[in-house]
Amino acid sequence: MIKGGIVIYDTAKLKQMRIQKLYSIYDMAKKLNITPAYYSMLENKKRRLYYEMAVKIAMIFDTTPDKIFVDKF
Repeated sequence: MIKGGIVIYDTAKLKQMRIQKLYSIYDMAKKLNITPAYYSMLENKKRRLYYEMAVKIAMIFDTTPDKIFVDKF
């Protein structure tokens, strides 16, 4: 969703995709070269998700950031 020019992203699909692939939070953190705590904060929207990180995450799932994070409205 877009509010005032800011994209409001959704991480529910990210978590669902991660679980489908049988990746743990630790697996994702290792693939992204970040700490598991930081990855968990991203997935739980306690840290801002920057575009560069969204692209890296999308590459793990062989898709685009929009297909993971942008909720269709």
